[in-house]
Amino acid sequence: MAQITAAIVKELREKSGAGMMDCKNALKENDGDVEAAMDWLRQKGIAKAAKKSGRVAAEGLVAVATNGTTSVAVEVNSETDFVARNEGFQNIVKNVAAVALENNGDFDATAAAAYPGTGRSVKDELTEAVGTIGENMNFRRATGLSVDNGIVATYIHNSVAPSLGKIAVLVALESAADEATLTALGKQLAMHVAATSPLAMTTEELDPEAVERERNVLIEQARESGKPDNIIEKMIVGRMSKFYQEVVFMEQTFIVDGETKIAKVIENAAKAAGTDIKLTGYVRLELGDGIEKEEGDFAAEVAAAVGK
Repeated sequence: MAQITAAIVKELREKSGAGMMDCKNALKENDGDVEAAMDWLRQKGIAKAAKKSGRVAAEGLVAVATNGTTSVAVEVNSETDFVARNEGFQNIVKNVAAVALENNGDFDATAAAAYPGTGRSVKDELTEAVGTIGENMNFRRATGLSVDNGIVATYIHNSVAPSLGKIAVLVALESAADEATLTALGKQLAMHVAATSPLAMTTEELDPEAVERERNVLIEQARESGKPDNIIEKMIVGRMSKFYQEVVFMEQTFIVDGETKIAKVIENAAKAAGTDIKLTGYVRLELGDGIEKEEGDFAAEVAAAVGK
């Protein structure tokens, strides 16, 4: 039997939103395996399915840049939120986005490319800037989308300056429709993505392992009801359909009107424009997504700093 430490219980509590005793019981039932314990809590209806583990916001900024039918998004991290309000840091992030645009959002090519006006690479410029700004910095991500005909709409949520903020979204629309129509539609779809954070554009693009895991959790939940297998199978079909509606972009309900499926929104826009409109891709970069920050004892740090 694995040792159930306070740290493991804390991790599961943060991941699941469940109480301490429930987390302890779940870990005991699953030999200390946090992921298995999370599934156990969900099967018992104790955990919140949408709760994320360890996804705390690192600091810094995300940025977008556009040229013609290509747009990119980048993320540059820093140690504290104070630096996000530093004009020097903001200019660095804007310049990194501009270099990424020249390199079609390719991360490695951008990191190795020349930073404007310095003769150094983007990676080396960030290292150099640490001494000026006084914080460790990291160029973490870059990505981009292009269309042959149409637009790649951009949206920044929690903007701190033009094209800079905490969440960056790109939405690619392939179409011969006029630019104003596509821009208006693209912005609304990008805002939807910022709010709902879909896992995939279509059901077919979902991670098969994530789908299977969800199905297994739903099956165990259904079995708790004591219903026969043939009824359970019908229940699972309905519940998986609901799951797809929650996490698949084209299946989600449009946040603007609260009733129309995204696929239908695009279809209606195409009819109004008199030409096809095709959603070919989307990107959502949230600052610090997936980064675990070290938690320290602030009082102890202050005491240490003053020699107590």
